[in-house]
Amino acid sequence: MTQKTKLRASFAEAVSDIADGSTIGFGGFAMPGTPFNLIKALMAHGAKRLTLVANTTGGAQQPRMPDIGMLVENGQVAKVICAFTAATRPTDVLPFTKYYESGEVEAELVPQGTLAERLRAAGAGIPAFYTPTAVGTELAQGRETRVIEGREYLLEYALSLDYALIRARSADAGGNLRFHRSQRNFGPVMATAARCTIAEIDDKVLPLGGIDPDDVHTPGIYVHRLVQVPPEPVGIWPSKRQARGQETRR
Repeated sequence: MTQKTKLRASFAEAVSDIADGSTIGFGGFAMPGTPFNLIKALMAHGAKRLTLVANTTGGAQQPRMPDIGMLVENGQVAKVICAFTAATRPTDVLPFTKYYESGEVEAELVPQGTLAERLRAAGAGIPAFYTPTAVGTELAQGRETRVIEGREYLLEYALSLDYALIRARSADAGGNLRFHRSQRNFGPVMATAARCTIAEIDDKVLPLGGIDPDDVHTPGIYVHRLVQVPPEPVGIWPSKRQARGQETRR
């Protein structure tokens, strides 16, 4: 039986079945690895009551690129789960803040390493784990802890996703991904935690086997849809290759 292709013709097509109430993970650490075009397509798609999982809500960096804060502003979000729900500098004001303070959107603050581990646990089939992170802080109030070998640990639950929207440098037709340095960040663990992973790709999607197996960062079994950033995009955000001009690739 011939396998259907994972490559989609447009970003709009790739997100077209995301339903109201979905839980969606977004790769990215600041700008590297952020799926700008998929975020923009999701805004146009208009799914509502979403739970968004990401490192930060974004919005402090200028010029502003598409971020999940824009989904909040667009009235599509019920809750965000982030390592940074507020700005890291007092001079920055995140657009998300006023929606949270007014009670329009719920927020769950999760330490960065714990967020990554909750996603990894979901992909590994581990329902929960104990960690010393956040013990003795407000984040641990009213939650289960346990003393193991004389040290107190906080119980954390795996964080499964309906969709993961991520960005990679290279992909082959089978969905095998290769990230460029810090672009990798949350991408691999979100891919394993998601029921459906959608990846936007900077470079031309290669034939199956076009990436050396030793260079694959995320196996294609975890990636369900690919969208290639066109070489001369119109009305969408450019690839890293275009943004850095004709920089020689290492």
